[in-house]
Amino acid sequence: MRSEKHTCETSVFRTATVWKNLSPFWGEEYTLHLPMGFHSLSFHVMDEDTIGHDDVIGKITLSKEAIGSQAKGLDSWLNLTRVDPDEEVQGEIHLSLQLLKDTEKISLRCQVIEARDLAPRDISGTSDPFTRVIFNNHSAETSIIKKTRFPHWVETLELELDPEELREEGTVTVEVWDWDMVGKNDFLGKVEIPFACLHKTPPLEGWFRLLPLGNDEVDAGGKLGALRLKVRLVEDRILPSVYYQPLIHLLVESVISPTEVEDSSALTMLEEVNTVESRQDVAMTLVKIYLGQGLVVPFLDYLNTREVNHTADPNTLFRSNSLASKAMEQFMKAVGMLYLHEVLKPIINRIFDEKKYIELDPCKIDLNRTRRISFKSAVSEAEVRDSSVEMLQSYLTTIIESIVGSVDQCPPVMRVAFKQLHKRVEEQFAEPEHEDVKYLAISGFFFLRFFAPAILTPKLFQLRDQHADTRTSRTLLLLAKALQSVGNLGLQLGHGKEQWMAPLHPIILRSVASVKDFLDKLIDIDHDIVSEVPQRAVFMPSVTVKEGYLNKHKAEGPQLLSRFAFKKRYFWLTSETLSYAKTPDWQVRSSIPILCVCAVERVDENAFQQQNVMQVITQDNDGQLHTMYIQCKNVNELNQWLSAIRKVSIYNERMLPSFHPGAHRSGKWTCCLQVDRAGCSRTHSAVTLGDWSDPLDPDVETQTIYKQLLQGRDKLRSVEETVCNRQSVAARLLAVIEDLEQAHATFQRREKEDGTSVILNP
Repeated sequence: MRSEKHTCETSVFRTATVWKNLSPFWGEEYTLHLPMGFHSLSFHVMDEDTIGHDDVIGKITLSKEAIGSQAKGLDSWLNLTRVDPDEEVQGEIHLSLQLLKDTEKISLRCQVIEARDLAPRDISGTSDPFTRVIFNNHSAETSIIKKTRFPHWVETLELELDPEELREEGTVTVEVWDWDMVGKNDFLGKVEIPFACLHKTPPLEGWFRLLPLGNDEVDAGGKLGALRLKVRLVEDRILPSVYYQPLIHLLVESVISPTEVEDSSALTMLEEVNTVESRQDVAMTLVKIYLGQGLVVPFLDYLNTREVNHTADPNTLFRSNSLASKAMEQFMKAVGMLYLHEVLKPIINRIFDEKKYIELDPCKIDLNRTRRISFKSAVSEAEVRDSSVEMLQSYLTTIIESIVGSVDQCPPVMRVAFKQLHKRVEEQFAEPEHEDVKYLAISGFFFLRFFAPAILTPKLFQLRDQHADTRTSRTLLLLAKALQSVGNLGLQLGHGKEQWMAPLHPIILRSVASVKDFLDKLIDIDHDIVSEVPQRAVFMPSVTVKEGYLNKHKAEGPQLLSRFAFKKRYFWLTSETLSYAKTPDWQVRSSIPILCVCAVERVDENAFQQQNVMQVITQDNDGQLHTMYIQCKNVNELNQWLSAIRKVSIYNERMLPSFHPGAHRSGKWTCCLQVDRAGCSRTHSAVTLGDWSDPLDPDVETQTIYKQLLQGRDKLRSVEETVCNRQSVAARLLAVIEDLEQAHATFQRREKEDGTSVILNP
C-alpha cells in the first residue's frame, strides 16, 4: 500500500510502498514549492500491483482554503472517499460573456475561446472536447475538437432570452465534455457564473477554473479506511531584495561585530521571541542565510560560544533543543548529505540486501521467524543470539571503519566548524577531568545527530527509496543504538536497562581510540581553506549532485517519436554539466553544459504513452533549441531529477517563459495541435520539491525570519521598554519590522489598484 499526493491532478510525490499491511505507517515528510495558483491537494491511497495497473483504494482532497484556514496546519484523521470520475477534473477555460439588449431581442452572447490542461478521458491520453452553455431552458454547443487537451474554438454562442428572464437570479453554466462515439460522454468540468454579473459592463472575460460536477462526496462511513495527515500551508509575498537588506545587515552584524558575545544581538533577540515548535525551521533558514553570506562558520561559532559559556555542567552540553543545537544539525544536513551517502550507502545497501534475522533481546527472539542456522532440527535462542552478535559485529565494524576513514571526504566547511567548536569547549572546560568533553561535543553531533539517525531511518536521508521491512528495521535500530554508544565514547555502557547489548560492548570500547584519532584528524585543517566568498548555491562544481540510470531520447527535428526509442543510459549531474554514457564505467560521455539549459519540464503521458517523462530544453550558440526526453522509473525519481536540474540552472539568463508538454509529430505539437515552437504552457522553474540541496534564496529566507520577528514583536517591545535606548538591538529590529510591514502593505495596495491579482472564478 502506498500514498500519492496530487496538486491540480498532477502527481507531485509518492510514498514508499508498505507491503501486506492494512494499517501502514509511513512517517514521511515532504516540503513542496507549489505555484500560487494551485487550488487543491489530493491524497490517493493505492494498492500496488506487481502486474497490471495499481488499484485506487480511496482519496482525500483538501482545498487551498481548508488548509490555509488552520494557522498551525491541519493534523487529523480523515476518512477516505471513493474516486468519482466526474469529480476528477482539471484545467481552465477562456470565456467572454455579454448580455445584449436592443428593441428587437435580448440575448446572452458567450464566446468560447480556448481551454487548457483538460483531463485525459480517452485511452489515447487525450480527449475530444466540446463546450455547452446553459441558462434556464436554453442551451447551445460548440463544435467538437478531436484528440486534444488544449482545444481552440474561438466560437460565439448566443442564447435568446425572454424579457422576464432578465429579472431572474439564475446561474449561467458552461460545461466542458469529452465526446464519445459509443457510450455516454465524459464530464470534463464546469464554470458557474451568477447571471447578475452579466448586467455589468464591460463584458466579463477571463480564464475560469473548471470545477467538478458537485456530487456530494461520501466517505462510506470510514469503510474505505482513514489517513492521518499533517499539512501546513505557508504563503508569502516576497519583496525585492533591497527591502530585506537592513535585516540582513543586523543578522550579519551579530556574528562579525567586535562586541562581546554576551551582549544582545539580532540572533539572541530572535532566539528569545521564537517558539520551540518553530526553532528547527528558524535554524534551517539561518543556516541558509549565513551560507549565502559566506559566514556560516562565524555564525555557528557565535551560537556555540554562547551555548558553551552558559553551560556549567559538561554533561548537559548541547543536550537541549537550543538554537545552537538545531543550527548545527541543520548545517550538517545542508552541507554533508553527499558525504553521508558516500560513507553509509554501501553498508546500508548490504544490510537491506541480506535481510538477516537479528535479535539480541531475549524477550523478542522469535524462533519461528529465524532461518536455519545449522543442520539441527531446531534452532535455539543461543544460536540465534550468537549469529546475531556475529552479524552485528560485522556491520558495526564496517560502519565504524567507513566513518573513521572518511576524514578527506568530509566537507572542509564542516571540519572548520567542528574545529571552532573543539576550541570553544576546550577553553571552557580546561580541567584534566574534562579531557573527553571536547571530543564528546563533536561526536555528539557527528554520531548521535547525523550518522545514527541516518542508519535508523535511511529513507528519510534519501539512502533508500523504500522503508525497511520489520526485520531490517530491527537490525538498523540495534546498529543505531550501538553507534550512539560509540559517539558517547563508551562512557554509558552497562548503566542502562538494555544489558542484552553487552556482547557489542567490547567492539564499542575498542573503537574509542580510533574515534578520538579520527576527531583529531578531522579538526586538523587550516581555517583559511574555507572561502568566505558568498555562495549562491550549496552545490560545488566538482560535486556530483545526482546520478543514476534513466531512459533517454533526443529529439532532432519533427519526425515521429516512437515510445520504444528510449535508450537506457547512466546520467551524472553537477553544477556545470549534465552528462551520460552507456554504463557508469563507459569511457566516452556525452555532456550538456548547464548554462545551455533553458527549461526542465514534465511531458504529458500521451506524448509517448509513457509515464514519468521529462524534457530538458537547451539552446546552442546559434540560438537553436534542442530537446532531450528522459524517462524516470517513478514519480519520486522524476521529481528529484526535475528539482535537481532546475536548481543547478536556476540562475541561467536564457530561461524560456513557456513550453510544450507534448511531443512534435507530423508537423504539430500533440498537446495543442499548433505548429509554432512557442510553448502553450507556462514553465515552472520555481516549482520544485523542497529539500536540503535547494538553492539559496536570501529574499525568501529573510522573509521567513521577518515573519518570526513579527510574531514576537510584543516581546521585542517589552525588551525595548526595559532598555530605554533607541539604539538598542530591540529598537533597531522593531524599526526594521515596521519598515517591512509598510512595504508589504504598499505592494498589496498596488496589486489591488493595478488589478494584478487574478481571480479565476467570480
